[in-house]
Amino acid sequence: EMYYGHGSGLWGLLVLIADIWAIVNIFQSSASTERKVLWTVLVIVLPVLGFIIWLIAGPRTGRA
Repeated sequence: EMYYGHGSGLWGLLVLIADIWAIVNIFQSSASTERKVLWTVLVIVLPVLGFIIWLIAGPRTGRA
């Protein structure tokens, strides 16, 4: 029981870090402002699913 609580906290932290990383990359991309806002809202509203969709189809920085 305790382990599950700790594990879910760690999962939440990993999701938060991934989402922050995605949002930073969205804002560093060359996408239009409207697209940046839409992608950011998607990642914030749907943290896990939004991150996965961004990984597959979202705007990237030129470094990738």
